[in-house]
Amino acid sequence: MNIFRLTGDLSHLAAIIILLLKIWKTRSCAGISGKSQVLFALVFTTRYLDLLTSFISLYNTTMKIIYIGCAYATVYLIYIKFKATYDGNHDTFRVEFLVVPVGGLAFLVNHDFSPLEILWTFSIYLESVAILPQLFMISKTGEAETITTHYLFFLGLYRALYLFNWIWRFYFEGFFDMIAIVAGVVQTILYCDFFYLYVTKVLKGKKLSLPA
Repeated sequence: MNIFRLTGDLSHLAAIIILLLKIWKTRSCAGISGKSQVLFALVFTTRYLDLLTSFISLYNTTMKIIYIGCAYATVYLIYIKFKATYDGNHDTFRVEFLVVPVGGLAFLVNHDFSPLEILWTFSIYLESVAILPQLFMISKTGEAETITTHYLFFLGLYRALYLFNWIWRFYFEGFFDMIAIVAGVVQTILYCDFFYLYVTKVLKGKKLSLPA
């Protein structure tokens, strides 16, 4: 495992922990898109079905279980535990406009036309756009809490680091996965505007707002 993969995984884990702690400590999920979190839960569920069929390493298995567990814990906190604080009026992104096209693309463009491979491909495509409901929600409300922006920053950093991971693997291992790379580039591009605002505003103590 290279340093980019490891730091990418740690950034991803940090993002998830930041979000969970934010919800639990404030006893509120205000400002958090439940729809994005449901999409992420779907991403991890469809990607890690190989937990039932193969074992790569203890690290790999542990991280997969943590991601799945935390994803469903977040969904539980938003839709059940702290449902009264969920801002459904602003979380209005039409997720079917993401899930249906992504599902169709996974059937058409994949490495192998088998159930597990199609579901894995679906998860890669879906992850690249799963944050859109959250960004849409921020644009509707006009601003985001600082802790929410930290969550988004580490989530975006994870994808950016994974791009360097793919470059490293190509040069040193001869490994090249076009599907994962293209999806990673798309996801990183979606975060570019947010990254700029995070550095120029949030790190200077100002509130972040996205254009409506």
